[in-house]
Amino acid sequence: MVIERRVTGTEVSPAEEQVFSSLRPSRLAEYVGQQDLVAKLRITLEAASARGEAVGHILFHGPPGLGKTTLSHIIAQERGSRLVKTSGPSLTRPFDLVGILTDLQAGDVLFIDEIHRMPRPVEEYLYPAMEDFEVDFISQQGPMARSIKINLKRFSVVGATTRPGALSAPLRDRFERVYHVDFYSEDELKIILERSASRLDLSIEPAAAAELARRSRGTPRTANRLLLWVRDFSQARRDGTISHETTREALAMEAVDEAGLDALDRHYLRTIIEQYGGGPVGVEAVAATMNEESDTLVDVIEPYLLRTGFVQRTRGGRRAAPAAYAHLSLQIPEGLQGDLWSAAGESTETGSPAGESG
Repeated sequence: MVIERRVTGTEVSPAEEQVFSSLRPSRLAEYVGQQDLVAKLRITLEAASARGEAVGHILFHGPPGLGKTTLSHIIAQERGSRLVKTSGPSLTRPFDLVGILTDLQAGDVLFIDEIHRMPRPVEEYLYPAMEDFEVDFISQQGPMARSIKINLKRFSVVGATTRPGALSAPLRDRFERVYHVDFYSEDELKIILERSASRLDLSIEPAAAAELARRSRGTPRTANRLLLWVRDFSQARRDGTISHETTREALAMEAVDEAGLDALDRHYLRTIIEQYGGGPVGVEAVAATMNEESDTLVDVIEPYLLRTGFVQRTRGGRRAAPAAYAHLSLQIPEGLQGDLWSAAGESTETGSPAGESG
């Protein structure tokens, strides 16, 4: 079971998301980072406006907390349209989806978060809706069953997923634009933090913003979550100003270290190193040892550790890199002193885990 983490990019509570919604940019001109994506998205929106059409269906994929939901809000705002939000897990029956589709107005943006978790029977109802803007609904059952074709108004689907490889090919092919949302630089996160502090009417030192950016794992949601924690710490234990010293004290209390790793990240690394000799080891074995879900490791913990070079995915499973030993102040095994990861036959792919040993 996952404990509450300040550094996770996933949503934690509706109350927290309500706070974050006030910090989101509402226009592309205000958006920080993802320059190539924003440039392409601007062209897509301007072209749709020039034609007077709904925006083509768009799929955003990338680790949690990087702005996929924010971009869906911006698309609707830029088009002057209504945003209708749902998620894959909440669409348990075809009727759930049909009810939403028939309520959509022309130009509406339907945002489906975690779209890869949508049940296949529900997904099949989405195909004709996206392609032909119609849906065939089966009423009643048995001999009395009959198909009813419902014409829909032209709308746009914006999907978000952390696991694009888990999408079925028919669903993936119905998106006209597929954009990868990447991690942010420290400079970009610093700008985001200073803007968030301004909107929250907080006084933050530039050094404090830089410190938070450095430990925010390239993720805006993590940056804002840490900012809110430091705010609370400063208001309860200091003078309310977010100074560099106060920031370091607050993050130390949350066990967020210099590299942005928390206790769960370090537990993951120590499990591979101490329980499995540094690997390779399958993710299912690591998850069982840690008493966590394997999806949690793949979607929440591993992306940052892979990106920063603490862990490598290989054909045989996960391996702890020399950087992980050094970060944990553990002796690096003699065989890892060299550039082990350039050895022939090793895969350094950091994308989908498809094809790996589980």
